[in-house]
Amino acid sequence: MLHHADFGLNPIALQLGPLSIHWYGLMYMAAFVAFMLLARWRIRQGQAPGWSGEAVDDLLFYGALGVVLGGRLGQVLFYDPVYFFSHPLEIFAVWNGGMSFHGGFLGVLVAMAWYGHKTGRSFWQVTDFIAPLVPPGLFAGRIGNFINGELWGRVCDPDLPWGMVFRGAGDLPRHPSQLYQAGMEGLLLFFILWRFTSKPRPVRAASGLFLLGYGVFRWIGEYFREPDHGIFGQSYAVSMGQWLSLPMILLGVFFLFNAYRKEQS
Repeated sequence: MLHHADFGLNPIALQLGPLSIHWYGLMYMAAFVAFMLLARWRIRQGQAPGWSGEAVDDLLFYGALGVVLGGRLGQVLFYDPVYFFSHPLEIFAVWNGGMSFHGGFLGVLVAMAWYGHKTGRSFWQVTDFIAPLVPPGLFAGRIGNFINGELWGRVCDPDLPWGMVFRGAGDLPRHPSQLYQAGMEGLLLFFILWRFTSKPRPVRAASGLFLLGYGVFRWIGEYFREPDHGIFGQSYAVSMGQWLSLPMILLGVFFLFNAYRKEQS
């Protein structure tokens, strides 16, 4: 049995007088840097016709706004509305963690639609381009969750070698579900999408595969993660994360089917 505290993980990466630099914030920075580097690599390889480094810089700015604003708003509305409405100043304390992926995802969609409108690109041109670039950021975010010792897993068999006791979660070992999700939503989804988009695909296909892949991996991960208190309460049958992932799965299947049907017609 492992203890999270034994790893010496501190949510604060660096303390400079009154200024605290949190690992969670550094993970977001790593996500944005990975996005930029991978995007520029694809452009140099000729896998992103019509895109330039300057366009990626602008796209990243819009995406960052969507992630932060949407992610925080989603956390407030989907998971902790009672707490945040009782402590409104906490809504702005993003450095303490608490970002909803589904809220951030919706925020990014709005930002991408806005970016596409301003640059004369279609919504699908933008989302197909960013689909394989997002999973490394999801990986970094889950590592940030693990360092923070938050969003821990469900209680597991005491004999599980990697079962972990998290501070604030009682004395029973739990699944390190943050690492499970980092592996599935981050590394595995990145590998699938990177390979898939290395060849020309129909419009909407990459976006559909991202929705389907993330939705399925998140659904699986929720079986190992302690269910969140959400607007539907805390359910061990179908968690809030699974409810929010179900539309992604259905839309992903629809977009993939529609993309290849139009290509064949």
